[in-house]
Amino acid sequence: MATYSTVSKKSGKTYYLHSKVVTLKGGQRQTIYYFAGDAKSNAIDALPSGYIVVENERTGLPLLKKG
Repeated sequence: MATYSTVSKKSGKTYYLHSKVVTLKGGQRQTIYYFAGDAKSNAIDALPSGYIVVENERTGLPLLKKG
């Protein structure tokens, strides 16, 4: 499986995109997306529709933004 990844412009480190379904306090289920340094079992192979990758200027960590 090809996992979606991006390389930090600041550190040069590769980060892999993951998704996870969480249950909020009110019982509502929501999918969250996050980047990690290792590709784990919940890694996904494409950006979710309507999102773009941006990089935190201070830390160099990638994050998703609705765009």
